[in-house]
Amino acid sequence: MRQIRRALAILAASAGTLTGQQASSTRGDTLFLEVGSPHVDGRVFKPHAALVRIYRGDTLTNEWLNELTLGDSAGRPVMRWVTTSRPVASNPNRPLSVLRQTYDAVTLAPLGYAVTSNRGAATSLAIDGKTVRGSRKGPNDAAATRVETPVNRLGYFAGASDLVPVAAGLRVGSVMVAPVWSPAMTTAEDRIFHVTKDTVVNVEGTPVRSTKVEERKRDGSLHANWYLLRESPYMVYGEVPLPDGRIQRMTEVPYPER
Repeated sequence: MRQIRRALAILAASAGTLTGQQASSTRGDTLFLEVGSPHVDGRVFKPHAALVRIYRGDTLTNEWLNELTLGDSAGRPVMRWVTTSRPVASNPNRPLSVLRQTYDAVTLAPLGYAVTSNRGAATSLAIDGKTVRGSRKGPNDAAATRVETPVNRLGYFAGASDLVPVAAGLRVGSVMVAPVWSPAMTTAEDRIFHVTKDTVVNVEGTPVRSTKVEERKRDGSLHANWYLLRESPYMVYGEVPLPDGRIQRMTEVPYPER
């Protein structure tokens, strides 16, 4: 916990704004990882498919299929993630969607975001440097609205923040500060990742040896516990505290399940 307190103190002193050499610097035992840092190498991730299940208590509330493919965009190596919702009997009325995300295959810089819902909503965005352009349509809108938004500070996709410590090496004892961002944000927010220990976690009834990583917010509160691998499916188990005091659990297994 001393390492976390030191990272928080550094963030407070810097007001959370890191530029120039600070974008990929080491201060004390804390590594700062802005987008583009040479300490982040997304080439560790290989094409694969995995099934993700979300639980509140013992109730399955959500399920989706994650698929990663690698490709090229105008000579730039990219990774393309497709996340497809699947029906679950315990939550029959939830919207189903298909989310497509494109990252730089090395730096994990966000490049594209597109989501469509069976309720009629659709968003398609291209992230070019610090500008987001595209269109957005609500479920009851007759037509899409053009979007062009400046981003004061870019970050790694917030919904895939668990990729960052894996791409940075997943070394037990290391502490990393990295910005996370989503299309709803105009600037990224810092998260602190602490790689705490190698351990065994139960994943859908199977013990899996993994590495535990705590992800904390800028105020020091816990955002999530991740249990990660250096091979697919990379994230095998997660715990996210909810505002009502409950814990949302998620599991991830190879697909088709072995």
